[in-house]
Amino acid sequence: MIPAENKKIIVFDDDEDILAICAFVLEGAGWQVFTFNNCNDILKRVAVINPAVILMDNWIPQHGGIAATQLLKNSRESAHIPVIYFTANNNISALAAEAGADAHIAKPFDLDDLEKIVSVTATNAA
Repeated sequence: MIPAENKKIIVFDDDEDILAICAFVLEGAGWQVFTFNNCNDILKRVAVINPAVILMDNWIPQHGGIAATQLLKNSRESAHIPVIYFTANNNISALAAEAGADAHIAKPFDLDDLEKIVSVTATNAA
């Protein structure tokens, strides 16, 4: 169980509709949601927020999801934070593995599945 004070998640996606849907669903599940439509200054953003989990899109500007996830996983300060990779690409398992993500979910996703994978991934990492 994630303590309420650390029930924070960052969602990185360039699609404003996806950001809004994720925020709506996850806030309804008790998460404090931070959304970004690019991964500029990603290490700084993550350090300031210190989320319990991160949702990372594959096609996120500036570096792309693979490079952004690898940057997070190669940093001592953020390597412990689980990253859930999400994309509409049909080879999501391979992309998530290449990125070093802890889990993945395909777009389009079921809203209940989104909430479940976020909760399970964050709880397993805690």
